[in-house]
Amino acid sequence: MSIPKVSIVVPCYNEQDTIHLLLESLLEQSFPQQMLEVVIADGMSTDRTREQIAAFQGAHPQLNIRIVENARRTIPSALNQAIAASQGEIIIRLDAHSIPRPDYVARSVAALEAGLGDNVGGVWEIRPGVSGRIARAIAAAAAHPLGVGDARYRVGGEAEAVAVDTVPFGAFRRTLVERIGGFDESLLTNEDYEFNVRARQAGATVWLDPQIQSVYYARPTLAALARQYWRYGYWKLRMLLRYPQTFRWRQLSGAFVLSWLALGLFSIWFVVARWLLLAEAVVYLSALGVAGIRSSAKERDFSLLFGVPLAIAVMHFSWGTAFLWSLVKYLILRK
Repeated sequence: MSIPKVSIVVPCYNEQDTIHLLLESLLEQSFPQQMLEVVIADGMSTDRTREQIAAFQGAHPQLNIRIVENARRTIPSALNQAIAASQGEIIIRLDAHSIPRPDYVARSVAALEAGLGDNVGGVWEIRPGVSGRIARAIAAAAAHPLGVGDARYRVGGEAEAVAVDTVPFGAFRRTLVERIGGFDESLLTNEDYEFNVRARQAGATVWLDPQIQSVYYARPTLAALARQYWRYGYWKLRMLLRYPQTFRWRQLSGAFVLSWLALGLFSIWFVVARWLLLAEAVVYLSALGVAGIRSSAKERDFSLLFGVPLAIAVMHFSWGTAFLWSLVKYLILRK
């Protein structure tokens, strides 16, 4: 059986600290290098990202690496430009701060060739973005069910491959893009999820294989985490307005934040609102405390006892506040 040509497409902007890690991991892939190309869509990086890529190209010419300009500086536009410039029959989407395992490409291609799914992905091993207690807590929170709900590629736990609603860093045939279109450039995040929604609506299967693994570096600081989840929450409303059937229970953060605001306001006048607010605070803080205790015990890291609850709270309130702000803007513009 002939070996298909594979194109790795990578959106990139100011990734000087991690781009070489990705390229090194691609150089170590068990998949034949002569059938592999890497297309990086760079959003006009202002750091040393380009220099890092050029240095790697010079040192390792056996890995076919090309750069395309992404003047719009958005992830979906980067993906579309990289796909348009690529030549592979199979496309694998990766991030500049990810490290695929050596068998990542081979396992992804094998799953597609076996017809298990039309878009195939795996699970993340989430690591701290930098050293330090807060970074470790953020990484643990980013893989905790209380922080990310039932996102299986983050929390793991699947012993067998299974059909899911979405995967990160999917691998798919070029014909799927020709069939359903590329990534939606009107969404500045959630582009992977939206792509998979259209794929499933077209009858395609999204397949998660726990044997397909990559390392993902979490945000290094609480401020960076808050900005990340603000984007997630803001653009998730746009997704739900377009595809209301994609609602998941983990997306109740907006209602959760709204309940705190409403109960806080009504507690000025009504005693019952004060008791409800107190009850909600006790339940929430208890849940955060349990998450911290379990994470600390699991990792044998006392700093997670307080760091994980703090990171999860940042995730919830940033996501939920952005979701509500997006709703307010939508209602105002609609009127």
